[in-house]
Amino acid sequence: MDFAGDKLSVVDPVSGEIKAVEVFVAILGASQLTYVEAVASQGKEDFIAACENAIHFCGGVPQAIVPDNLKSAVTKSSKYEPTLNETFLDFAQHYSTTILPARSYRPRDKALVENAVKIVYSRIYAKVRARVYHSLEQLNAAIKVALEEHNNAHLKGRNYSRRQQFEEVERAALMPLPPLRYELKKCLYATVAKNGHVALSADKHYYSVPYRFIGKKVKLLFSRHSVEIYYNYERIALHTRARLAYHYTTDKEHLASAHRFVAEWTPQKFISWAEAIHEDVKLYILKVLQRKQHPEQAYKSCVGILVLQRRSKKNG
Repeated sequence: MDFAGDKLSVVDPVSGEIKAVEVFVAILGASQLTYVEAVASQGKEDFIAACENAIHFCGGVPQAIVPDNLKSAVTKSSKYEPTLNETFLDFAQHYSTTILPARSYRPRDKALVENAVKIVYSRIYAKVRARVYHSLEQLNAAIKVALEEHNNAHLKGRNYSRRQQFEEVERAALMPLPPLRYELKKCLYATVAKNGHVALSADKHYYSVPYRFIGKKVKLLFSRHSVEIYYNYERIALHTRARLAYHYTTDKEHLASAHRFVAEWTPQKFISWAEAIHEDVKLYILKVLQRKQHPEQAYKSCVGILVLQRRSKKNG
């Protein structure tokens, strides 16, 4: 797989601005079945999404993926052992396949896809450039039509097409697709606070980790649905992602006994406590909770107020 050197374009329907877009090309080794998709950039998210679409287009997973030395795939090129982008490696592990980056200065490693790109220029570009497109969706719909014609056309000098060759020879060689599509993970680093929680700054939400990691710098890998927290390559916590700003997600097993009482603080807990003392105390606590932008900011004030009852009993 690779990106074509020549780009296609979409036109902003309001401003009329012409925006160049990248074209991703993937080809299977035996049948030469080809996949083409226009994407906004060569960035990691667009690249991995296109790779995944290519795999689903084929209906199965190849034993290996051979990308060029793109930054989205390879963070450090090497003749012997290139360093793969961590997210792309995670993607490959999800699909149980292997990444074999094309070796620098080895044209044979990527000859198939480079030849496919040349054919795409004549078979795909020549057809889709005849129209104006106002979105990637429109452009990719036109590409899909031209691509089907290309894959169903007879190979030069042969009486069969790429699609026929794929169905007869290559489809059975592909591994089955996993039940779920890959969830792209993003990465952030943060230091565990004294209360045993770490902040996911993207959501301003806090997640617990085992208390022995307080003060340590950890890595957060998060997707749309989950948050994984790592320390020195060991996963120390896994949480369902919550997007409530300034709230806490806490696993009580993570906390030292001194922290567990604090972890159970909620507005309702303080209101019930105050109500047990007197209705006027309840009203006062409600005012304290409402005065702060976020309830958590008022918790210590509430504790200070409510424990006065115990002190007054002792003094009485």
